[in-house]
Amino acid sequence: MWVAIKRGIIVVLGFLLQVFFSLFIYLKLGEFLPAIEAFYGFLSIVIVLAIIKESQRLSSDLVWILIIMLFPIIGTLLFIIFQKNKYESRLLKNINKNIKEGKKYLVQDEKIKAELDGQLKYISDFTGFPVSKNNEVKYYPLGDDVYPVMLEELKKAEKFIFMEYFIINKGKMWQGILDILVEKAKQGIDVRVLYDDMGSISMLPSNFSESLEKQGIKCIQFNKLSPFAGTIMNNRDHRKMMIIDGHTVFSGGINISDEYINEKSRFGHWKDNGIMIKGEAVWNFTVMFLEMWNAFREDDKDYSKYKYDFKEPYKENGYMVPYGDSPLDDVVTSEDVYLNIINQSKKYLYIYTPYLIIDTDMINSLILATRRGVDVRLVVPGIPDKKIVYTLTSSYFNTLVKGGVKIYTYTPGFVHSKVFVADDEIATVGTVNLDYRSLYLHFECGVYMKDTDVIDDVRKDIEEAISKSHKVELKETETGLIKGLWQAVLRLFAPMM
Repeated sequence: MWVAIKRGIIVVLGFLLQVFFSLFIYLKLGEFLPAIEAFYGFLSIVIVLAIIKESQRLSSDLVWILIIMLFPIIGTLLFIIFQKNKYESRLLKNINKNIKEGKKYLVQDEKIKAELDGQLKYISDFTGFPVSKNNEVKYYPLGDDVYPVMLEELKKAEKFIFMEYFIINKGKMWQGILDILVEKAKQGIDVRVLYDDMGSISMLPSNFSESLEKQGIKCIQFNKLSPFAGTIMNNRDHRKMMIIDGHTVFSGGINISDEYINEKSRFGHWKDNGIMIKGEAVWNFTVMFLEMWNAFREDDKDYSKYKYDFKEPYKENGYMVPYGDSPLDDVVTSEDVYLNIINQSKKYLYIYTPYLIIDTDMINSLILATRRGVDVRLVVPGIPDKKIVYTLTSSYFNTLVKGGVKIYTYTPGFVHSKVFVADDEIATVGTVNLDYRSLYLHFECGVYMKDTDVIDDVRKDIEEAISKSHKVELKETETGLIKGLWQAVLRLFAPMM
């Protein structure tokens, strides 16, 4: 923990130094201060008007509007620094370049394309991720269930193992995986690990990637913490994927840490999920991984060599499309997927989410669904991992419950799953939380399914969790003046959390 605190302090000091240096340059010119203030006052108005005009999520951009109007010089400088780093970051440029180049490998089968409509057509046409039908899918209600299967599948690897995770933490779970990775690397198999440095800051030493390289495992730290890395540190790789030989992938909510398999209890029982896919849909994940990897190391000139040739395709099992999301995209894929599921639901809609920090579009869609007669149920943690975030989450309870949405707190512990399921027809399982960070700032992934045979398993899992949960009543959502004001302040700054 001390290592994380020390590294964090260095990064914060580095960022503050950049801000104070910018301020110093302007304030040093004391005799021109009135002119500078007038200039920044005018510039702040222009920026605010531009935000209002261009914003597609005004409630989320409100915090910038407030900061800029209250503190024209500091607020405008901060906004310019954030925007400058976003568009001038070499890493983000490389990632965006690789995502665009990777699109040529994601080709929609024309026969399937003719069958697509609604959400499937949207994902295929506007996000570029192909829909497939020849897949075998298994849904695991707990990390405890999927972990032994992951180990067995890893042992079968013959060509490559690609892993991309937000969190890797030393312990039983990681050690079991590492032992196999080391053995496979010795056999000459291409083993690669990509993890988010911020996500693992309190768990791994800064030289962790070097230690893996010495064992024959290629390793990249996404967004390695640096005092002068700029605001790109705000964009994190929140994806979870383990790809084996191009024919098998594991994804879902679980990271690589012992609490995810309930070997360690941090916040009661850890309720998470995993999904295993075998079949043509694995290719979408493979391309996503290679796009990210090659943004750091240009190792692969041709991705197609990693595409598995399914000589005997799996039998058709509904429609499936793994999709990725990036803060660099014009389309907010994950939010659109969620909103479309809400808006298309007819009978029931069940949702798992660890965090509930949503804008007016999402709130209104959930309430409108209940008014259409849809049974809308949200399952959130009974034991939170971050108290201040849970206070923010609970601030939405009153409006939603009044609107007919049923909210359940998972009594045994913490819910980390990110799952939507509706009408026994559609579901999505992935890494995307219902909060600003996941929807707009992070690199994420998910799997959208229609008419696959595991949708029933997903529904049963949530129903079982609901049976162990506490239903939030309207009277419980009422707050006093002080707490209400505190929640209002938290909502205002929610995009920063």
